[in-house]
Order: sequence, then structure tokens, then C-alpha cells
Amino acid sequence: MSNEQQPQDPQQQDISQQDAEQQQAQPSAQEETVVLTAEQQRIEELEKALAEVQAQLDEQKDSVMRAIANADNTRKRAEGEIDKARKFALERFANDLLPVVDNLERALLVADVENEAVKPLVEGVELTHKSFLASVEKFGVKVIDPQGEAFNPELHQAMSMQESAELAPNTVMAVMQKGYELNGRLLRPAMVMVSKAAEGSVDTQA
Repeated sequence: MSNEQQPQDPQQQDISQQDAEQQQAQPSAQEETVVLTAEQQRIEELEKALAEVQAQLDEQKDSVMRAIANADNTRKRAEGEIDKARKFALERFANDLLPVVDNLERALLVADVENEAVKPLVEGVELTHKSFLASVEKFGVKVIDPQGEAFNPELHQAMSMQESAELAPNTVMAVMQKGYELNGRLLRPAMVMVSKAAEGSVDTQA
């Protein structure tokens, strides 16, 4: 029997070479673990960076919202101050005009309306008085004329009291001088005469 080595089958040789190449191409389990760990570390770093960026964005958003709220509050306060100044800027001027209205009303009270000679003058005073009141009303001036109303110490100043069997106690019997308001703010109280219960009668308002 011959000891010579039989030549290897070429097909088997090709299979053995392919197995060797595949084993060489495939990474070991240790290499796969190292690659996976590096990827996980990179992902964690990116997630951490993203969380930091998100936190910064939230902080900046909160700062912007606070700045907007402060600006809005400042604007509202400024508008309120401007509105308040506009409403009451004429307060002193209006107070100076009240005696003029009083004088016109006094002139009408003492005028002899039956006298034909002065009738045109009276009509002129009446027209001036109405026009004057209409003009100041446009700026928020309101007349306080409480004739027959209940006495209100916030708007009326009692100059005297008089017994009355016809009127309920604390009723304004007469207005000696009209009062005025400016946009709801008292300029001058109305000076009035107030009724009180007659002696011997029962005061049902007590």
C-alpha cells in the first residue's frame, strides 16, 4: 500500500476556505460587547445633552412668559393712571366753573319773567345755562339735585332740619345749592334742608 497523501477534493477545499473567511469576518462576542457599550454611551451622552437643552429652553420660556406678564401689568397700570389723570384733570377747572353756574341759576330765580322788557334777557340766560351744563356734562360733570329724595350724607350736606307732617323724616325738602360730581367723584355736596318728624308724631324711620 502506498503512503502517498491523496489529493484533497477541490470542493471540500473551497468549503473550508469559506468557513475560515466567515470566522475571520465575524467579530467575537467581546468585540460586539465593546461596540454596543460605546453606542450606548454615545446615546446616553446625546440624551443628557438633549435634556440639558430642553431644560434651558423651559427656563428661557418661563423667563419670556414672566417678562410678557410684567410688561402687560405695566401697560395696564400705565393705562389706568392715564385714564385716572384724564378723568380728574379737569377737577380744579370744574370747581372754578361751579360759581358761574350758581350765578346763572340765581339770576333765573330772581328774574321777572312777566316783564316783557327783560324776557329776552331771561331767555338768553336760560339758553346760556343749558348750554353750559351740556358742555360740562360731556366731560363727566353731573348735577346733584336731590329735591324730594332721601338724604344721603355722602352726597348731601344738611344745612337745616324742619318738621314736616307730609314728608317722611330725612327727606330733602329743599335744595339751597346744587351739588356736582365729576366721573362719579364728588366735587361739591348739595346743600339741603332735611325734614324731620313733627312733634307728637311717631318716627317710623327710627
